[in-house]
Amino acid sequence: MAYVFSFWTCYVLKREYKIVATMRLHFLASERRRPDQFTVIVRNVPSDPDESVLELVEHFFLVNHPNHFLGFQAVYDANKLSKLVDEKKKMHNWLDYYQLKYVRDPSKRPTLKTGFLGLLGNRVDAIDFYTSNIERLAKEISVEREVIANDTKYVMPAAFVSFKTRWAAAVCAQTQQTRNPTIWLTEWAPEPRDVYWENLAIPYVALAVRKLISGVAFFFLTFFFMIPIALVQSLANIEGIERAVPFLKPLIETRFIKSFIQGFLPGIALKIFLIFLPSILMLMSKFEGFISQSALERRSATRFYIFQFVNVFLGSIITGTAFQQLNSFVHQSANDIPKIIGTSIPMKATFFITYIMVDGWAGVAGEILRLKPMIIYHLKNFFTVKTEKDREEAMDPGSISFNAGEPQIQLYFLLGLVYAVVTPILLPFIIVFFGLAYVVFRHQIINVYNQEYESAAAFWPDVHMRIIVALVVSQLLLMGLLSTKEAAQSTPLLVALPVLTIWFHFFCKGRYEPAFVRYPLQEAMMKDTLERVREPNLNLKGYLREAYLHPIFKAGDDDSETDEASEVEMVQKPELVPTKRHSRRHTPMSSIGSDAPLLNQPAPDL
Repeated sequence: MAYVFSFWTCYVLKREYKIVATMRLHFLASERRRPDQFTVIVRNVPSDPDESVLELVEHFFLVNHPNHFLGFQAVYDANKLSKLVDEKKKMHNWLDYYQLKYVRDPSKRPTLKTGFLGLLGNRVDAIDFYTSNIERLAKEISVEREVIANDTKYVMPAAFVSFKTRWAAAVCAQTQQTRNPTIWLTEWAPEPRDVYWENLAIPYVALAVRKLISGVAFFFLTFFFMIPIALVQSLANIEGIERAVPFLKPLIETRFIKSFIQGFLPGIALKIFLIFLPSILMLMSKFEGFISQSALERRSATRFYIFQFVNVFLGSIITGTAFQQLNSFVHQSANDIPKIIGTSIPMKATFFITYIMVDGWAGVAGEILRLKPMIIYHLKNFFTVKTEKDREEAMDPGSISFNAGEPQIQLYFLLGLVYAVVTPILLPFIIVFFGLAYVVFRHQIINVYNQEYESAAAFWPDVHMRIIVALVVSQLLLMGLLSTKEAAQSTPLLVALPVLTIWFHFFCKGRYEPAFVRYPLQEAMMKDTLERVREPNLNLKGYLREAYLHPIFKAGDDDSETDEASEVEMVQKPELVPTKRHSRRHTPMSSIGSDAPLLNQPAPDL
């Protein structure tokens, strides 16, 4: 049966990988034009005493991609400006609230205290207070924009570089630009909706340090979380509780209380512990410096799965057994420890069945009811909603959390594969969960959640990898279990299974994964050719001009649209000083980053 389940899983995985890869390529070939198809992000631009980053980027690509380079958009450190604009929006919101309050009751001007949480400090006129603060912030925003436009230190050593064709962008994104592999690093730019702008201001040299710190923090988070997991598992032992608190023995021996403690309490406690974990892992991924929301969610999902594998799965098997058989570990030899652990695998089937019902079934029911968003909405409505704009933001359904939902579902894949041969009675509970989850999440994705970005199935290689890991783990655990039984002579027959499974993984990785990390030049050329025929007069330069401009410059201030348009133009096209480089002599044309106007030029010949 182990061979049957393994071969069937590999067959379905290969078929699904082929289907998803084909769908991805079809989507990329048939979808409408997108800015990220023509754009790469270049990072770690080397410093030069004679030229600014803007000049360096322009000259490098005009010289090395002379026939395909279209333009570029510099990356600015606008995090401080973004905070000022957000603060001003909040002030505007409060001003609207107090103005509406005054309109409803003109006989009394609204007031507030300026101290901590509005409880301390001097009492002032609310409308005048927020009006003066908005005026102050408007001046600070104007000054900050002027500083960003004129101070080169706000220009980061990175840029979004656009090309005339998809083919040229694919070549640039998938090749090494210089003999030094640590500079002029190019990769596909995320689509504009997917860019996480706050991390673009992080220097590239700091990313390695951030990754190290994040990895160490995740290790300690995973390791020390074993302590509460161990305490949770000890709750399932009624005798242990009665020894710790003997005066509660009459209450614990009550049939209802005893059933609740043994059956549901461990699962509920685990759920409470894990509810805040995805947010913590997402903060760690943001600190690590990923530049796209999809990359943040993929990294958080990977860590969430590892965390659940170590703490929920292995912790429930190993730590729970250690609490129940502590005397056995102390008095028996080390050779008997594998036998104890192997025996605990089927013993924990009851706990995981309960976990599937409490966490899986109830979680799916909670998803369709959306209890958590409903509670959060009512809390916001009671405490923070002051205007209709606040109410609209509170009612926003948001997007589906791949970083939390996808690894949680894959945990049930792991449980199903591990117990398929050992304890098949668990499989009906898994099947019910996946049946409910399919119906519910399909409905939620189509009808409820908003789509923040389009990754074109970029999650699938990670999903495939985690299923392979679950399959190998199930095979190794089965080998360990059989080695403790009378059928120990059957164990060598299973040695080939992990080897074949790992070979299968590398086969799929080599056959299908390139479609998820690279864009075939043939597909790019076909799409470019079709586009030239259908839209011969396409102004691609105008289409890409503001695609990767920081949203804070696009949104502008609430005061004057005209002023904002001029400020956007000022930030987008800073003046360049005359270059001292000889490469400038060979520059064939001006680009988006140069001081020559582009919108008045004829459309480029594609």
